[in-house]
Amino acid sequence: MRSLAPPGIAPPFAAYSHGVEVPAGARLVVTSGQLALAADGSVPAGAEAQARLCLANCAAILAEAGMGPADVIRINAFVTDRAHMAGYMAARDAWLVGVTRLPASTLVIVSGFTKPEFLVEIEMTAARVGP
Repeated sequence: MRSLAPPGIAPPFAAYSHGVEVPAGARLVVTSGQLALAADGSVPAGAEAQARLCLANCAAILAEAGMGPADVIRINAFVTDRAHMAGYMAARDAWLVGVTRLPASTLVIVSGFTKPEFLVEIEMTAARVGP
């Protein structure tokens, strides 16, 4: 896979790539949007804690397919307020530490989720060449 960074546009202003090229024959994994719901049904307080749990849930899905953060090619994230952007971005950046080819990334502010306590939702696409 290859990061795409055309010289004629401004560079990314955070930890992401403008685009990622996936070669033919790569395996793909697409997660559903993950809310900050722990296995015991609890929901952590605060956007950063929720983002960490969403990322952990995504990581568990990727691991089941034999993949991890380095295989992620796109992250789509949703927060319920601009005030939650910093917490989400801190969790995402920490999750991507050590990843040399950063994924494409989109962050959208939405009006809400299925329950009012949810502040963040994250979905991912990952790809790997070979098994």
